[in-house]
Amino acid sequence: MAEPAPRPKIRVLIVDDHQVVRRGLRTFLEVQDDIEVVGEAGDGEEGVARAEELRPDVVLMDIKMPGADGIDALRRLRERGNPARVLIVTSFTEQRTVVPALRAGAAGYVYKDIDPDALAGAIRSVHAGHVLLQPEVAGVLLSQDEAPATSRGGALTEREREVLGLIADGRSNREIARALVLSEKTVKTHVSNILMKLDLADRTQAALWAVRHGLTEA
Repeated sequence: MAEPAPRPKIRVLIVDDHQVVRRGLRTFLEVQDDIEVVGEAGDGEEGVARAEELRPDVVLMDIKMPGADGIDALRRLRERGNPARVLIVTSFTEQRTVVPALRAGAAGYVYKDIDPDALAGAIRSVHAGHVLLQPEVAGVLLSQDEAPATSRGGALTEREREVLGLIADGRSNREIARALVLSEKTVKTHVSNILMKLDLADRTQAALWAVRHGLTEA
């Protein structure tokens, strides 16, 4: 009996202005069986160019860099329709950096002191379609003084609210389909309706909306 073909590796691009950080990340990630570092960039502008050239699955993006910073680079990637999932890896925890990064479409936000094995897990998680928020980051989001958009939330059906809660819990469409006994196609339709009704750009923003409005189990 033939052995199953090996699963494709997760292609990762590292964008950070510190060579030592890039080297450390590459050294660790290259020993992972399912992760391949396909390139590096030293600033946001180069990161966008390399992402367009290499088409990685996941981009590890620093925020504070000379020239175009990580948030600007993230916005450019989204404007160009680049499908790479962007995981912010930074030492900055202030609200003024966390919130814009997530609103720009980051799939997750972790700190540079993260345990190496946890970082590998985070890469796998965002690649699988999950939204990854560390507890401290969720706390920053919840502390924002924003008026709740209850009128928009009231337009959601009960099933859409269930789907939205599972998105906020980091579930992929496949996992949501299994949990609610639905087809993936039906889940995709619900997600599209949620984004349209709440006037949101992507599932990351949907997850943040759900956290702010108490639709998560935590």
